[in-house]
Amino acid sequence: MAAAPERTSPARVVVLVSGSGTNLQALLDAVAEGGAAYGAEVVAVGADRDGIEGLRRAERAGVPTFVCRVRDFATRAEWDAALAGAVAAHRPDLVVSAGFMKIVGTAFLAAFGDRTINTHPALLPSFPGAHGVRDALAHGVRVTGCTVHFMDAGVDSGPIIAQEAVAIREADDEAALHERIKDVERRLLVDVVGRLARDGYRIEGRKVHIP
Repeated sequence: MAAAPERTSPARVVVLVSGSGTNLQALLDAVAEGGAAYGAEVVAVGADRDGIEGLRRAERAGVPTFVCRVRDFATRAEWDAALAGAVAAHRPDLVVSAGFMKIVGTAFLAAFGDRTINTHPALLPSFPGAHGVRDALAHGVRVTGCTVHFMDAGVDSGPIIAQEAVAIREADDEAALHERIKDVERRLLVDVVGRLARDGYRIEGRKVHIP
């Protein structure tokens, strides 16, 4: 059984991004609008590349940033250890993978696996992987959705925290469906981070319990 580490309030959150950072912006907005009542603050934003909008969003909000590029390290394991160290420097209670497009390794998971939150645009365990929206459409399902889960060593296989369904419309293509899922994803992620921060949690096997 894993439980949330002891912390001060509000919970310290490090967000990892690779692109435009819309999920990051949703979290920044929730912190700004909710204040202490939200229960969390974004203390740093990390990325795997320079010059992305996600980093600019953080800078506009006055949040410290760091970049940890795979190409700057001789091996993937060295990059993973460096990423874990860069995140650890900000003493996070929770880490959010918000469109972070790199697979982390053993060093990162050993440090943060039971407190790193990820999102996926499907109702896991159905349609894991990089093409969850496309795969759901191709399979002909009538309902798909979004999953917020803890990260583990597998592909979208960690313990599920929350899910919400999204109906598939007859006229949907991948882009239209994905946009509707993203709307749900942002709202669900903000809700989950706030609940975990305010109420704590414990993980028993594959089940996540929030008091």
